[in-house]
Formats: sequence, C-alpha cells, structure tokens
Amino acid sequence: MRNAIQQGFSFVLPIIVLIIVPYSIEKHLSLENKSALVAGFILICAGFYLMFLTISALIKKGNGTLAPWSPTKKLVTAGIYGYLRNPMILGVFTVLTGESLSILSVKIFIWAVIFFVINNIFFLIYEEPNLEKRFGDDYRKYKSEVPRWFPKIKQRDSLTS
Repeated sequence: MRNAIQQGFSFVLPIIVLIIVPYSIEKHLSLENKSALVAGFILICAGFYLMFLTISALIKKGNGTLAPWSPTKKLVTAGIYGYLRNPMILGVFTVLTGESLSILSVKIFIWAVIFFVINNIFFLIYEEPNLEKRFGDDYRKYKSEVPRWFPKIKQRDSLTS
C-alpha cells in the first residue's frame, strides 16, 4: 500500500510541470490553426509515450519512482534507459513543446526551455553525483556509454567486398 501511495504521489511533479504551470502562464487558447494543433498533438503523444516507458522502467526494474523523495533502489540501464540517461525529462520537454505548438504559445515554449535548463543544471550538480555515490562504478560505466539527452545513432559497419 505504501509503495502505491509513493508511486501515486510521484505524479505530483509532472502534473505541476505539464498542467498547472502552463495553465497559469497561458490562459488564452488559440485552437484555430489545425496544422499546429495536429503537430502539437503528435508531439504530446510522443512525449507521454516516452514518459510512460520511463515510469514503467523505474517502477518495474528500479523498484522506485521518478520522484527524488522515492528514488529507485536499483540502477536502471535497460529499455529506454539503454538509449539515453534522462528520458523522463526529454518526454516532459516534448509534451511541453507539443502544448506550446498546439495552442501557438511562445510563453509555454519559454517555460519548456526554462524547465529543460533547470533540469540540466540539477542533473549536473545533484543527480549525477548522487547516482555515482549510490551506484559507483556501475553508474560511471553507464554514464560513459549512454548519452544524457539524445540517443546515439549507431553506424552500421561497412560491408567489405
């Protein structure tokens, strides 16, 4: 029961970042541009899918949540975490970008950039050093092999004739 409460409470952060803050900074919704609405919706869906993959991995493989007050007990390096180290933040940034595009809001896009910059600083100053302390060489190896934000596209070996 306690674990379910912690998991549920961990959704407070995404709700604040994705709903409360955007609504408080942009109350005017412009839904006339159908192309922007569709493109934004596609980004929102992609971002939520990335968030779903991340949350699932943290709960199932890491025995924890996305919230700093209930961190994973195991280092998660498989699934989406095999491609990038911070898929949750990239998912949230993608949703915010989709929100800004769908209603043509520069203010929400600025919020998305601010959110991304703040998280990048947080990861550099707190999270990565903390993960190194918690998981030691396993995290250092993972950090050296997997990029923070954007997945590496592997090049195929050229065929020799």
